[in-house]
Amino acid sequence: MTPHQSTRPRYIAHLHLHAALSEDQLADVIELLSGITPHVHAVPPQAVQLDLTSALRYFDLPPYDVVQLAMMRLKGHHGIDCSAGLAPNRMLAAMASDTSAPGDTTQVTEGRAAAWLRPRPVTALPGVGRSTAEVLTKYGLYTIGQVADLPGSTLQRLLGVAQARLLAERARGQDPRPVTPKEPAAQLTADLVLDRDCLDPVQHHRAVLELSERIGQRLRGENQVTSRLTLTVRYADRTSTTRTRTTAEPTGHSAALTADALALLAGLGLQRARVRAFALRADGLSSADGAYRQLSLNPGDERARAVEKAADSARRRFGPRAVYPAALAGAATIR
Repeated sequence: MTPHQSTRPRYIAHLHLHAALSEDQLADVIELLSGITPHVHAVPPQAVQLDLTSALRYFDLPPYDVVQLAMMRLKGHHGIDCSAGLAPNRMLAAMASDTSAPGDTTQVTEGRAAAWLRPRPVTALPGVGRSTAEVLTKYGLYTIGQVADLPGSTLQRLLGVAQARLLAERARGQDPRPVTPKEPAAQLTADLVLDRDCLDPVQHHRAVLELSERIGQRLRGENQVTSRLTLTVRYADRTSTTRTRTTAEPTGHSAALTADALALLAGLGLQRARVRAFALRADGLSSADGAYRQLSLNPGDERARAVEKAADSARRRFGPRAVYPAALAGAATIR
């Protein structure tokens, strides 16, 4: 790390999402925001944090404007309103977000962080629960500024060494934690419950095609590949059938995933089955960077992968509905 890099200001945004999100919906939000910065950290159930430091040069915008860009994308693509905080670290950004009304952004610059913190109640600091607050207020410590001014030895007598050190750092606005993307999942699952019990093989085909496409998009979004697919079909009588297939090579390519998933579907022989739901699971996951890939002499394969890459980029920029296979056009299940 060069001296220039070590002194470069950090800009962390904390977006509180004013919506109840499922795990899949939160994953869609993270994928959308990854088009702004790869450093996106989920704070379940209703918040995300972004390290904007490396994104500023790319967008050539001030940090505040990049936050507004993120908020507009969430509103435009998912209908989600946010309240935001922008600060030099994760703790201050989260606290700033808590003071913002929906649609607003509170910015705390590094130079005025201490002054911004001082009058706030000590209970506003992360980690100060009821018991810690009772100890502090018992000794007349009601504000963050009062805790920041207290000698370290005195605070240690009240709270103990480890907790006192951490609280003193937070009272001075210090938080060295980086914004780290979530850990890769051990497996990815996509499921689809049909509107009604279905006998139509064409609809079965479309359902599995949609699930394969969703799995492929998520794998590529997390820079992962899978070596095994499992298809589960649930019937109207609540019984189910499961089949597993090992892929020819580790892949996140939707076309390859679709071919394997449809082979699993064909092997089930569902011509007269009343199907209620499908689930497709990808496991045996690994990083795409270390995966081998068989060389192909078919120029169509390279073109398909180039188109897929462009489609993924469009989805990150314009939302998950921006591009999808023609075979799914008009399908009610497209998400």
